[in-house]
Amino acid sequence: MPVDHIHFVTGRLAESALRNLLPSLAQQVGFEFSIQVLPITVAALMTPQWIGPRLEIPAKATKILVPGYCTGDLEPIHAVTDLPVERGPKDLRRLPEHFGKTADRSGFGKWDIEIIAEINHAPQLTTREILATARLMADDGATWIDVGCQPDSVWKEVAHCVRALKAEGHRVSIDSLNPHEIAPAVAAGAELVLSVNATNREQAVDWGCEVVVIPDDIRDINSMEATIEFLTVRNIPLRIDPILEPIGLGFTPSLARYMLARERWPEAEMMMGIGNITELTDVDSAGVNVVLLAICQELGIRSVLTTQVINWARSAVKECDLARQMVYFAVNQTVPPKHLSEQLVVLRDPTLLQFGIQHLEHLATQIKDNNYRIFGESEQVHLLGSGQHFHDADPFQAFDQLMASQPTNVDASHAFYLGYEMCKAMMAIQLGKQYTQDEALNWGFLTVPESERHRLKRSRSTNGTWDNETEGRN
Repeated sequence: MPVDHIHFVTGRLAESALRNLLPSLAQQVGFEFSIQVLPITVAALMTPQWIGPRLEIPAKATKILVPGYCTGDLEPIHAVTDLPVERGPKDLRRLPEHFGKTADRSGFGKWDIEIIAEINHAPQLTTREILATARLMADDGATWIDVGCQPDSVWKEVAHCVRALKAEGHRVSIDSLNPHEIAPAVAAGAELVLSVNATNREQAVDWGCEVVVIPDDIRDINSMEATIEFLTVRNIPLRIDPILEPIGLGFTPSLARYMLARERWPEAEMMMGIGNITELTDVDSAGVNVVLLAICQELGIRSVLTTQVINWARSAVKECDLARQMVYFAVNQTVPPKHLSEQLVVLRDPTLLQFGIQHLEHLATQIKDNNYRIFGESEQVHLLGSGQHFHDADPFQAFDQLMASQPTNVDASHAFYLGYEMCKAMMAIQLGKQYTQDEALNWGFLTVPESERHRLKRSRSTNGTWDNETEGRN
């Protein structure tokens, strides 16, 4: 059976790394290949217009693959060949992923857990502040906006707040045990009440909306039974929340109560309030949310109440949104939630792609222009120039080595740029992250892209070379 013959197009500096990678990849995937090295130092600077007239395509080729940074309309390439043309990854070391050497993610992105996002201490906020917070939460994936009241007072403006939220299209819940707050909130459009127990269940009959049942005694799920029966016979829709307790104050037994509640009421809708863990534990909340959402997914708990007050949990709603997609896929496909999404891998990166010292040494001998390439490998910052390779675990030492060589091409602006990039490289080394020159470090869903290849936007110089080139891409 014929196999694809892929014609890879690259630049001079990426040639060595590409030739080292392709033989084993071609054998794994099952394709033949050829490589065309075009007369440009950095493949990232190619354009379709520039590539088209320079192509030399073998007769047996069935596909052309150009660098991922080759932006713009591919029509100038299609004009010289009938073969299909693809953009590869922006980093050639990700070619295995480009050819499908990753987990099957078909169907990923679905979820069935609702996120109830609480606006804490709502009575202390203006309506404008509440609406602004609600918009952000909804954009991050909140299904419901929960109006958090204060237990020591009755909020007279609760109806106005609910109406304002409803006017912007939000589904609203009211977080209170006080019927004097709940009744006007429900009349204004709140559809869910948190919470109901023996103290207010009789009034719940008049509200005409869904409620969340909590225990009368937090340590005894049986104390919910009377309220559940009272509401059920009166056709009041409900969810059950046995209450998750903070670590150190009964966390594990409270988890067990969720399991017992599921066994006791197998068909009941359930909710878990997870803020007692994310807000009251000195740890970044993303990983905690994944674990808690996994518990909910496996137990059939279809709603979580979260908040994002403390700084380490300030993105909890978005974290829950991403987590619910991961755990839904994992549970329904019966696979671990691995290699599905990198969005919640924030502190460290999933993999580190390294060229190796030997390649960096070789690369330094191939650089002919006056620009510098920066790498973070082997616990050191590497600064490569034409025939130069400076490196040290301390970027200040690497820069001192550069200055000791008495360079003529490092003005104040260039020194600032090199310092900025070496700082990123050092940070990546310390945290175990991938560093790629001129690109933002990957902080998962928190990544803020840098200016689009800001060091590659300079114009051509008079001798036809490019200023501020970078390497490391195919």
